[in-house]
Amino acid sequence: MTKRCTSAIVMLIFLIPLLLVGGGIFNFGVYVVSLFALYEFIKIKEEKKKIPSFIKFLSYIIITLLIMTNSQLKDLTFSIDYRVLSALFISFLLPTVLYHNREKYSINDAFYLIGGILFLGISMSLFILIREKSLMLMIYLILIAVIADTYAYIIGSLIGKHKLLEVISPKKTWEGMIGGIIFSIMFGTTFYHLFVSETMPIYVVILITLFLSILSQFGDLVFSAIKRYFGKKDFSNLIKGHGGVLDRLDSIIFVLLGFIFFMIFI
Repeated sequence: MTKRCTSAIVMLIFLIPLLLVGGGIFNFGVYVVSLFALYEFIKIKEEKKKIPSFIKFLSYIIITLLIMTNSQLKDLTFSIDYRVLSALFISFLLPTVLYHNREKYSINDAFYLIGGILFLGISMSLFILIREKSLMLMIYLILIAVIADTYAYIIGSLIGKHKLLEVISPKKTWEGMIGGIIFSIMFGTTFYHLFVSETMPIYVVILITLFLSILSQFGDLVFSAIKRYFGKKDFSNLIKGHGGVLDRLDSIIFVLLGFIFFMIFI
């Protein structure tokens, strides 16, 4: 517990100033985080099968190009240069033929990496794009995920009896999930009304926050399913007591992805 608390304090000391400053410093920080996230995504795959070093090198190059392409945009429009997209497919599909050995590198490996790089590249770009639009909007989205996760754990520990999806995450309960959603709506809606926009109808904010808080909970389960498939408890032990980067960003990533559907209302 002491290690967990210490790690949490260190993360906050590093992340809060980065979030407040924004701009190029924040963008660079997100880029560094994306490299760690990709490392964990590849590393957990290697629990079952090693990926060739050259393919891993290409993975870091492509995700760098994806994030660089979008870091200069000033609105919430994700863009992929066709050249980057072509490089993505060629870089990972062509080697399936060149290696001549599916035990070393196969079509399944190729699509795992293509999907993972697109998923992480889009997600990390959204951190940059939304922060560029509004600091308070970014905090609102982070708050939804953090509150939902925190209160789901607290309430689940206190009164949780009915398992949510035991095969994926044995400790999660329906009581915890519902409690996390309720508190997330309370805190998220209040924050949005006070600091993001007072003109947005309150029922619209509640509905958006409800959807995002539910998505936050299931986003956590998606990443748990990945870890369960590869037989791991955490993506890495980078953050003592907390696991890896993806263990901390799982819920937030899905909140960011879900929020894009509501940009027309913001």
